[in-house]
Amino acid sequence: MKTKNNLKILIDLRVLARSHFSGITEYTRFLVENLLSADKKNEYVLFYNGFHKSPLPENWTGNPRVEIVNSSIPNRLWSFSNKIFNLPKIDKKIKADVFFSPHFNILSLAEPRKRIFTFHDLSFVHYPNFFSNRDNFWHWLQNYRGQARTAGHLIAVSDFTRQDLIDNLSVSPERITRIYSGINPVYQKIPAGDKNLNAFKRAHNLENPFLFYLGMIEPRKNIPAIIRAFNILKTKKEFRDLKLVIAGSKGWLYDKIFEEAKNSKFRDEIRFFGSVTLSEALYLYNLAEVFVYPSFFEGFGFPPLEAQACGLPVVTSNRSSLPEVIGDSALMVDPWRIDDLAAAIEEILTNEHSRNNLRKAGFLNTQRFDWGKTARETIEVFSKLNY
Repeated sequence: MKTKNNLKILIDLRVLARSHFSGITEYTRFLVENLLSADKKNEYVLFYNGFHKSPLPENWTGNPRVEIVNSSIPNRLWSFSNKIFNLPKIDKKIKADVFFSPHFNILSLAEPRKRIFTFHDLSFVHYPNFFSNRDNFWHWLQNYRGQARTAGHLIAVSDFTRQDLIDNLSVSPERITRIYSGINPVYQKIPAGDKNLNAFKRAHNLENPFLFYLGMIEPRKNIPAIIRAFNILKTKKEFRDLKLVIAGSKGWLYDKIFEEAKNSKFRDEIRFFGSVTLSEALYLYNLAEVFVYPSFFEGFGFPPLEAQACGLPVVTSNRSSLPEVIGDSALMVDPWRIDDLAAAIEEILTNEHSRNNLRKAGFLNTQRFDWGKTARETIEVFSKLNY
């Protein structure tokens, strides 16, 4: 790879246009924030196209090295451009050395080798049944295979995802760089006597000990397994006061998850908190007894790391990227084995030594993931793009 100085880098920010929160929007916001603060040399063009958009941070728009571009072409036409329409290529309209996408949204280039984009996971390839027909159509529309084949370079958020791209999209290893994401620094352990924490606890009636899940309400996250493990624990008298709190936005195909809770004998002790703000998530992580995350498939997995940063012991699955990202800092189980999931939760609830060891291991594990490091490694990929 050759190295270039003083690059002009276009970043496709369309994933931030809606206020909808996800791991990809989290990745995009923190990466761009740290790119703009860490990189004092290069210039940035933020492609923020669309008619209805959430405002960008003032420190981005007011940065003298940043230009904001809003095309007059609707985003849906950009998405259809490779399939149906013959729209002008973006590098013919906007001059830049590198075109970076934090997700594989369509961004047609006359010289696609100038493009770098991030793959977060291939869950839609492995588990299409976990997605709605509309979402599967969107994945097809984005032509992710063609984009991966023609891009100058790819970033994978874990070694697992990197190998998945090699094995399932036939991308050559030298064209993929693994760069770990960071953790939002707001997530930290709050002292037990904190007034705001205790006020939140009282306001939301969280006096009882509770298990906690945070993430999208969708099949891939395996939430019915949490409910079934909770049912097992509740048959034991020592867990008579235990509650289950499930927080997060509705994703797709969520009806069966709510049905699972409705059919539980302990349904009155299962609470769907709904979407949460950053401060609400922070307080819930700090108040819970165990964070339970038996996901079938993750390209990286933010919530278990956020929980660990707040001193919360974690039980998660032994699949996909989670062993790489979490390792021995949590209890890991086969996500299909409900009895094992219940036993792991019980181990943390009843064994103080195990609980304390997991807290310490979790804090240590989170130190590996830093957004400043993510930004520096991403800038290095930008500077070495060979075209």
